[in-house]
Amino acid sequence: MRAIFTYLTILNLLFFIVPVSGIQAQNVQWISWEKAVELAQTESNPKKIFVDVYTDWCGWCKKMDKDTFQNAEVATYMQDNFYMVKMDAEGKEPINYQGKTFKFIPSGRRGYHELAAALLQGKMSYPTVVFLDENLNMLSPVPGYQKAKPFLQIARYFGDNIYKDQDWQTYSSAGK
Repeated sequence: MRAIFTYLTILNLLFFIVPVSGIQAQNVQWISWEKAVELAQTESNPKKIFVDVYTDWCGWCKKMDKDTFQNAEVATYMQDNFYMVKMDAEGKEPINYQGKTFKFIPSGRRGYHELAAALLQGKMSYPTVVFLDENLNMLSPVPGYQKAKPFLQIARYFGDNIYKDQDWQTYSSAGK
């Protein structure tokens, strides 16, 4: 009887804990490159653009999606300050931008998308995130997996315009 009571108590706790913990996870609203460009060009007070360049086979990309972009603080900050774009570096769909059509280029075993290559400045490494200002000017690509806290420091550097007044070395060492 005692085992059944313990089992029921644990089961009841799970019903209360699981829904609450589910609330903390955030769903980032990813938009297409085209939509981000349109918003940046038509909104009266446009946001900067953040591009997550990934591939379907990249394990670190999936880990960053789960651990970093689903972090409540990261997701809220990013949604408030950036148009969030998720770009498959091996995507097959052409993208029109500034009068040019960027296409998928078959190369090697997988190939690559020309716009992803342009954003990554030819350094095809995944994951890489790219920060652009409100006028679609490159601020910086940031290669590699980033945990939530270091990622948020990088995002604030660009999102809060700290990069305009302070170099990264000074900014990043001040937070330590």
